[in-house]
Amino acid sequence: INSGLFIFLAFWSLAEGGKLLVVPQDGSHWLSMRMVLEKLSEKGHEIVAVVPEAALFLKSSQSFTIKTYSVPYTQEFVDNYYQNLGEKSFELTLTLLLSNISQLTSLFSTACRHLLYDQELMRYLQDSKFDAIMMDPVLPCGPILAEHLSLPSVYFLRGLPCTLDYKAAQCPSPVSYVPKTFSSVSDHMTFLERVKNLLLGLSEGVLCHLFYVEYRNLASEFLQRDVTMLELFSQASVWLMRYDFVFEYPHPIMPNMVYVGGINCVQKKPLSK
Repeated sequence: INSGLFIFLAFWSLAEGGKLLVVPQDGSHWLSMRMVLEKLSEKGHEIVAVVPEAALFLKSSQSFTIKTYSVPYTQEFVDNYYQNLGEKSFELTLTLLLSNISQLTSLFSTACRHLLYDQELMRYLQDSKFDAIMMDPVLPCGPILAEHLSLPSVYFLRGLPCTLDYKAAQCPSPVSYVPKTFSSVSDHMTFLERVKNLLLGLSEGVLCHLFYVEYRNLASEFLQRDVTMLELFSQASVWLMRYDFVFEYPHPIMPNMVYVGGINCVQKKPLSK
């Protein structure tokens, strides 16, 4: 495990075992988070993960408790959806990208609605008196739930669209040398490349609106007040970033942003003779 994450887990393990609520994302996001949860479980922490009944990788585990909630689609639908998504990725165009984003957010926001309005499950979560909530916030059902339960949040993520992670953490991200996603430029930019990076950053708002509009409406409805995604993301206590200084371009980070890149790497073994 990455040294930063090891230190984080080591200090947490010195404390009395706590109760951790987990709101994971399906797919490869879950494969990396599961390793962390298994380590925390070994340290004596009680972990409860809430997952939809129909999911790709979110299955039962001996290391922690799984609480499921109903969703209006079947396991067969999920399997076919991800299979088609994988096949279409090889012929990705802007139109197809926007279509995939729309379908993805619609699917997961529907699941989120069923979680938030599952009265029996919500009573259980409120009565369980969790100490913290851990999540991959890229699809922000977790932040909505954290706000409702008034729990400190631990984010475990690779990043958020439109640099919302840096905006939410109030972290400087100057476009003059921090490349935007899909910009194909380095941190050593010419003047024209900096203009391109700036224009790309200005256009991010349109994509983010499409990506998060359903979640924003759901959050405002459920929390019974007008909220923005930036407001929800800003509530994070700790950001565990799956970045690595070796592979990323240099940029500022805040004290509560911890790099844990390499967590998915296979543990090193001695070379054979």
